[in-house]
This record gives sequence, C-alpha cells and structure tokens, in this order.
Amino acid sequence: MVQLVRRQELQVHVEYHSFALQESDDASLSVPYPDGSEFGKYLNVFPGRLDFYSAGHTHTAAVTVEVWDGPPAAWPEADWEEQEEAVVETAGGELAVWGMERADDIVLLGETGGLWRVRVGSAGRAAVERMTEDVGVVHGVERWLVQFWPGQA
Repeated sequence: MVQLVRRQELQVHVEYHSFALQESDDASLSVPYPDGSEFGKYLNVFPGRLDFYSAGHTHTAAVTVEVWDGPPAAWPEADWEEQEEAVVETAGGELAVWGMERADDIVLLGETGGLWRVRVGSAGRAAVERMTEDVGVVHGVERWLVQFWPGQA
C-alpha cells in the first residue's frame, strides 16, 4: 500500500506570476531560477527545478507539498482548475522554495537525488487573477498541491 512519507504546508510569495522549487544546492544548476522561465507555462521543468505559473501577479499562495513512497491515488478532476504531471531529476533530494528570492523553506524529497514523478494541481486561479487586479496583494486565495513520488529510470 502506498504511504504518505511527509506533508508540508507552505505560504509561498508569488511575484510576476511565478514561483519555483529548485535544488537547494543551486550551484550545480545549469539554469537557476528565474532564468529560462516561460511566462504562461503552467509547469516548466528543468534539471533540478520546477517553475510554477500562477494566475495572480503578486500574492501569497497556499502550497501543500506531499512526498509519497509510490504513486498516490488520482485526484478528481473537479477539485482543480488546472493540473499536470511531469518528471524531475534532482542531485541532492532537497528543493528550496523560490519567489523572486530564496525562501527559508526546504522540501526534502529523499536522502539522495534521483528521478521524481510530480503531480501538480491548483485551484482559486480565477479568483486570484481577479483579486490581484482589483484588490492588490491577497493571501491564500490560490491553492496548490504538489505531490512527489520516486520515478523510474
């Protein structure tokens, strides 16, 4: 039976519609965040890095990160306004959270690097887009769920 290894609740500062999870030891990255970010692309994958495109310009997103020991159950599509799956390779198994600068939060995937499957879903996108235009900076309107599990070579 597939088990949840760890779960983290993060408050991520989004700027210019974007945030990222990338290798904690970013000296080894060929393309560190935000270099190469593609405006409007929901999930952009680089070696050791995942970029996320938010519907709101500047706000704080509620991001839940889960690490599983195998593929978690599929989600009901109605729960998410947008979702996508990908594979990312990490060198060290630790990802730092980035807005326009590095946050203090670290996501621990495992003791070593390797291939990781990732499933990303988000909700509150239409509301955060409208609110960041009409109200300004908002908190927790856009919600993200990012699930990781070991990938296959």
